[in-house]
Amino acid sequence: MAYSPQTNPDALETIQQSFTVSFDYPVHFTRGAFRTDNPLLCKTLDRLHEDRRHRLAVYLDAGVAASHPVLAADIRRYVHEHSDRIEIAGAPETVLGGGEAKASMELLRDVATTLGNLHLDRQSFVLAIGGGSMLDAVGLAVSLVHRGLRLVRMPSTVLAQCDAGVGVKNGVDAHGQKNFLGVFAPPFAVINDLDLLHTLPPEHWCGGMAEACKVALVRDADFFSFLCDSAERLAQRDDAAMARVVRQSARIHLEHIASGGDPFEFGSARPLDFGHWAAHRLEILSEHRIAHGQAVAVGIALDCYYAMRKGLLAEGEYQRVLMFLETVGLPTYVPELGLKRSDGELLVLRGIEDFREHLGGRLTVTLPDGIGRRTDVHHLNLDWVAEGVEALRQRNRGGS
Repeated sequence: MAYSPQTNPDALETIQQSFTVSFDYPVHFTRGAFRTDNPLLCKTLDRLHEDRRHRLAVYLDAGVAASHPVLAADIRRYVHEHSDRIEIAGAPETVLGGGEAKASMELLRDVATTLGNLHLDRQSFVLAIGGGSMLDAVGLAVSLVHRGLRLVRMPSTVLAQCDAGVGVKNGVDAHGQKNFLGVFAPPFAVINDLDLLHTLPPEHWCGGMAEACKVALVRDADFFSFLCDSAERLAQRDDAAMARVVRQSARIHLEHIASGGDPFEFGSARPLDFGHWAAHRLEILSEHRIAHGQAVAVGIALDCYYAMRKGLLAEGEYQRVLMFLETVGLPTYVPELGLKRSDGELLVLRGIEDFREHLGGRLTVTLPDGIGRRTDVHHLNLDWVAEGVEALRQRNRGGS
């Protein structure tokens, strides 16, 4: 058939493009990942069964490097023992961790520059070992180089092994907002080495339990009961109890990403951001003095008060949440929560609009509807929020 041009010169053709991309990645749980007799890292890098030697760049969170002074040597020894499968590209690099990592555009630039200088290609690997903030920042840089190298995350904190290290997000803070710059880029793999948790300071040991509490409250009543029953053991750093917390929390996060229908968050609902609208603002207000897990704990306490005020949680359920958080060493109030503008408005309330803007569309805040269930609300009664702030302040007298 001969080509026939449009008879109407103003008519424009539309080509509807549609395709599906499948993502899959393993989340492993192990101990002693760099023991030379542990084959997991080798098998992880070779999971696509490519018949070649894998080039690998390594980044260490400064906090991890300080807590594990022989880690870099262990990595080099491991690579030497498996040199038929792995080639290390340069010495392991130590970078900022914690809130400084997510607030540093310099880190983003330096990682990208180093990866370029190492001439890594899209089939090369980057192994990032650190807390959630460091993984977020390095992950963003890795996703930008050649539009994405293969990232293997090795989370080093409870929070990162439970939550931040197992998902599909990467980002840094900018423009006065949490995660203002970022991308959705699934990792090639995640390796949770439970031995890395042994040297955590108390802040980071208990911080991740806020994220575990979060997912339990909105998705798994049995898991929440386990957390409450194990609170004293967790506070005393019981290794077996924490291993179960990490595995179950990671599993719930992964199930939500896979089955929630919105892995790259095109919609406005974020069930796994329960407690986060206030948490993100508290981190900014404190200039990151408040760690993420501690901020989330306060955000959970505030949103649970709101849920109780709305009739979604019984008072006993609300008290049970606060008791768990406090028993494991997490705060339910920080002074930044009560800070006010000159006109008397709570500064934390800006977090509501920041949250809406970051999610897009109309405001959607997830609240517990009983233990283990959830509901979304699209408006917050600011008087009830203020009541919650005051109730938590009164509970924590001396914290104001």
